[in-house]
Amino acid sequence: MNDYPAPLVPPGGTAPVPRRIRATLDGRVVLDTQDAIYLWEFPPYPQYYVPLGDVADGVLTDTGETKEFEHGVARVHTAGSGRAWVYDDGVAAGLVRFQWDALDSWFEEDEEVFVHPRSPYARCDAVRSGRHVKVEVNGKVLAESSSTVIVFETGLPPRYYFPRTEVNFDNLTPSDTRTSCPYKGRTTAYWSVDGRDVGWSYDFPTAALLPVAGLVGFFDERVDITLDGVPQDRPVTPFS
Repeated sequence: MNDYPAPLVPPGGTAPVPRRIRATLDGRVVLDTQDAIYLWEFPPYPQYYVPLGDVADGVLTDTGETKEFEHGVARVHTAGSGRAWVYDDGVAAGLVRFQWDALDSWFEEDEEVFVHPRSPYARCDAVRSGRHVKVEVNGKVLAESSSTVIVFETGLPPRYYFPRTEVNFDNLTPSDTRTSCPYKGRTTAYWSVDGRDVGWSYDFPTAALLPVAGLVGFFDERVDITLDGVPQDRPVTPFS
């Protein structure tokens, strides 16, 4: 079996964010900056660190507490429905890091970002393919097609997305699961087999992933993939 490690940047590593970053709370923009940095608190993805002067007045309330991190000591604040950490020295001096869910929504330029910032060292490409792909679980065919879209995402195995007309929904059970991805957007449907989620769909993916809109993708870790007649090993990832 294959292992697909995500790209790693040492904790405390930084890089400038070349994009305008904004965030909203209760219907108004409370953070607007062109001077944020990426800071990797731990691999494999960074967090936004924002100049304190680019945060609206009244958003942060100092609790009087401090918290020590590997990259410095921060003053703990409440913000929205969560917390934020303000740094007075070190690599993040003059910057604030918000708990992601403390604010209602985040934007890179005018495009909403979900879950966490997109790593500048990761890619997510949707490529149309004529390779023959079959998906099975316990001998039951879930999907089979020679017209898929393959999503190549850094740190993950290729994901095969199938037209719905070539998915056997008789062998799939609708699931209440919904997830979000900073690179692909929010899922609109999930399906399971024997109580375990195996497939999903994005009806309104991010702009870069528009080719997968309405298609059905599968966890290679939880199904058996045959590619051009050759059975594939199940990869090992956090989703296994």
